[in-house]
Amino acid sequence: MGDFCMPSLGADMDAGTLIEWQVVQGAHVKRGDVVALVETQKGLIEVEIWETGTVERILVQPGARVPVGEVLAVIHPDAAAPAPVVAPTQPIAPAPAPAPVMAPTQPIAPAPAPPVAAAPALPPVPVPVPVPVPALPLAPAPALPLAPASHVRASPAARQLAREHDLDLTQIPATGPHGAVTRDDVARAISAPAPPTALAPAPATPPPRDLTASAAAMRKAIAAAMARSKREIPHYYLSQDLDVERAFRWLEERNARVPIESRVVFAALLLRATALALRDFPELNGHFVDGDYRPSKAIHLGVAVSLRQGGLVAPAIRDTDQRPLGALMTALGDVVGRARSGTLRSSEMSDPTITVTNLGDGSADVVFGVIYPPQVALLGFGTLRERPWAENGLLGVRHVVTATLSADHRVSDGHRGARFLSALARTLDRPEDLE
Repeated sequence: MGDFCMPSLGADMDAGTLIEWQVVQGAHVKRGDVVALVETQKGLIEVEIWETGTVERILVQPGARVPVGEVLAVIHPDAAAPAPVVAPTQPIAPAPAPAPVMAPTQPIAPAPAPPVAAAPALPPVPVPVPVPVPALPLAPAPALPLAPASHVRASPAARQLAREHDLDLTQIPATGPHGAVTRDDVARAISAPAPPTALAPAPATPPPRDLTASAAAMRKAIAAAMARSKREIPHYYLSQDLDVERAFRWLEERNARVPIESRVVFAALLLRATALALRDFPELNGHFVDGDYRPSKAIHLGVAVSLRQGGLVAPAIRDTDQRPLGALMTALGDVVGRARSGTLRSSEMSDPTITVTNLGDGSADVVFGVIYPPQVALLGFGTLRERPWAENGLLGVRHVVTATLSADHRVSDGHRGARFLSALARTLDRPEDLE
């Protein structure tokens, strides 16, 4: 049995509000399925399950604010699925029957089927069914057997026809003698138009968000995370101007050869180069937790995305170094779009192993970022500009971008950080290898 807990979706999160369950008790789930919608200061997050199994119990109802780590539901993994519940096999003591059909140890007088001639002198025979029976004098003909399961008077033909059409006799108007349902009654019910089906209530939707309050909450969360970062992490900073003229021209030629939907923005090229350069610098790619550094074997770049209502989030593009340039562009467009529409997943918020921020066009030339704990590095790119550039004694105009590295001095030092920036420059100088 496993516990499904409120996940930590960043260093600035201490609790979240459960907005909606996407599963019900008894549902089978597999790893990666979205099972709940949670609201944090960063917006609405789709929370995924991390094991395959069955939802045994849901412990928290929508609307509750839940601290990080508190159990939301109990999951039975497939390997330890609960055994079917079996009634206890205890001997059951015989209970006295309200109207015993047979009492083998006692004589029966009078007999269950009394003679017709003696019927008027006998007291009324109690009927062992919970429906009232009209007080009629007993006749020589035997009474029709009652169906104890339905408690409805109906002819055998009516019962048979109702069973064939899966109809409930209690819902059919009766016109027969003494309120009995006849075969014609069932036939009319079959031919009658079906009554309108009551619509199931639509799933509850989250109330409209107060964007002003949400933006203020996000700023407060960012402030808390950044204050913690500057308080706990000994930052060091490096910057390097990168000549990206070859990369810029190569990308222009590539985009001219392909359809519009296959074109790539320069930011995707920078992400691809960053991920490849990081392969040789594990001290920049991982998490510092409980006093120990844990390098990550995978490279999940967190991409800083500014939100229209203010604030920013940095969801991960998983396995960034394993994605070809075109696939990386698709992933970038997808994660940016979902970040701004508020449909990110919990894994995208908790997986980044290093964050990259790109100021884009028409902005500042240099950005010195603050590390987002528990990560140990942040890479920033300023605006891509044409600048004077001297090379081999010649002065020209080149496309240049300034890269900055903020890194954790507990894990790496300036020498290694500088080597990483040089490796990034060499990678961008071979743009054909980034495809």
